[in-house]
Amino acid sequence: MTITDAPSRSIPRLKQRYREEIVSALREQFEIANVMQVPTVTKVVVNMGVGEAARDAKLIEGAVTDLAAITGQRPAVTKARKSIAQFKLREGMPIGAHATLRGDRMWEFLDRLVTIALPRIRDFRGLSPRQFDGNGNYTFGLNEQSMFHEINQDRIDRVRGMDITVVTTATNDEQGRALLKLLGFPFKEQ
Repeated sequence: MTITDAPSRSIPRLKQRYREEIVSALREQFEIANVMQVPTVTKVVVNMGVGEAARDAKLIEGAVTDLAAITGQRPAVTKARKSIAQFKLREGMPIGAHATLRGDRMWEFLDRLVTIALPRIRDFRGLSPRQFDGNGNYTFGLNEQSMFHEINQDRIDRVRGMDITVVTTATNDEQGRALLKLLGFPFKEQ
């Protein structure tokens, strides 16, 4: 088998758009000389906290299943770092799940999030443009998992929210906001 016979993997749609259109637009907007200095997305972290799992350990399985369906990879279970008596929590108890997406999975997840999931939210007016951390990274929360079409609506045992963090190589919030806006993130107008 030669190199030309190798099966060609398709490039995710959003990644291709980033390479062909967004890089040149960002270089023009911020007057960046070197292509390697153009902000890009490095990873997306999807976190689902299940505080009730401290009392009922079976709840963590539902969160892991939902997160695996949404992200396309098996999430890691988050365990409590220290014991807190008021919450009936002991060190090492499972209290959530998270998945870190990189590479093509990350681009495909962002594409599904922006084009399918966010428009399906009832009374959605846009994402807050103030959720940046000062270094161009963006974090926002969703209060239910049902907007993702990978989740079977009939098999939802309970509504679970999640936090999504988009980590970029942007040096400031202005660059991060411009990058995410060009990727299709629907920000509220201020």
